[in-house]
Amino acid sequence: MSFYQEYNQLNQLDFNSFFEEVNTADVERVLGKERLTKEDFLTLLSPAASNYLEEMAQKASQLTLQHFGRTMLLYLPLYLADYCVNQCLYCGFSVNNKFKRSKLDLAEIEEEAKIIAEKGIKHLLLLTGESRKHSPVSYLKESVLLLKEHFPCLSIEVYPLEVAEYKELIAAGVEGLTIYQEVYDQEIYEEVHPQGPKSDYLYRLDAPERGCQAGMRQVNIGALLGLGQWRKEAFFAGLHAKYLQDNYLETEVNLSVPRLRPHLGSFQPNSIVGDSQLVQILLAYRLFLPRAGLNLSTRERAELRNNLLPLGITKISAESSTEVGGYAESQEGTNQFDISDDRDVDEITKLLGNKGYQTVFKNWHRI
Repeated sequence: MSFYQEYNQLNQLDFNSFFEEVNTADVERVLGKERLTKEDFLTLLSPAASNYLEEMAQKASQLTLQHFGRTMLLYLPLYLADYCVNQCLYCGFSVNNKFKRSKLDLAEIEEEAKIIAEKGIKHLLLLTGESRKHSPVSYLKESVLLLKEHFPCLSIEVYPLEVAEYKELIAAGVEGLTIYQEVYDQEIYEEVHPQGPKSDYLYRLDAPERGCQAGMRQVNIGALLGLGQWRKEAFFAGLHAKYLQDNYLETEVNLSVPRLRPHLGSFQPNSIVGDSQLVQILLAYRLFLPRAGLNLSTRERAELRNNLLPLGITKISAESSTEVGGYAESQEGTNQFDISDDRDVDEITKLLGNKGYQTVFKNWHRI
């Protein structure tokens, strides 16, 4: 079983013709429904729906309150290593970019952990560049065993693994998996991943499902907005999330909406995704997937994140560093990408409180 079969079938659709035929009556009909079909979801991503963002926002806010209440989960990313063997054209960690690579040893990870723990953060996302040689599963496991003494909730964002490897990390203390397909358009995918293990489109596409099969409590997916036509990319990311929800009922499925950010290198986006387009994507996700978590990272600027919170967001990062060892004062590294919101945890927590949200630092405990 694989989402690839559904992707292949729906990729034959003439998206431009579909969007040209959608009118205001179609959008209003969809907004009046409680459960949406795939066609309804695509309708909400259409140009015609861009004139109904206010109506979509009102319904999205109601659905979010119904399923999540006024809570917001706070997490922080920790980069363990930036060694990478892939030639992704859009990433600062690409093997083509020449800079001094680094990897934290266990003592340095402990130092990072103490600094982060002082901020009150309980949810940690562990990231590495995609290199099995430099960041083998054994290294990930050692890191998790150390960090779980400080943080009850650990997730990983690393290279795709096998089911048995995900199970090994789950046994060590991992409870969440984040892995982006980057771009669902297979032709573009092959263009921007010319060499390296990541050039295997299908192996990466099936990685979230392998995580579900291994027993991950939560899985977070998404498309890197800017690599392909944004309406199609959002459509396939949403369908992928729906596929996982339908087939793995015990796994919490989340979606992220990362937009390309400046980084080491000169890659330019193929598709510009403006703020209004980002809003439309988030609203369409919420209306199509009422139970899915929606994550908004510090890629986005502070003012925009403030305004997007009521539109369906359930998880946000705070005080993020995208360089290895970025929380210890002695560390100086290369960012995977530039962040836009540099507010600290206290500032974000105060903001959420002022907006009537309860900040969630820990939402579960492993028995």
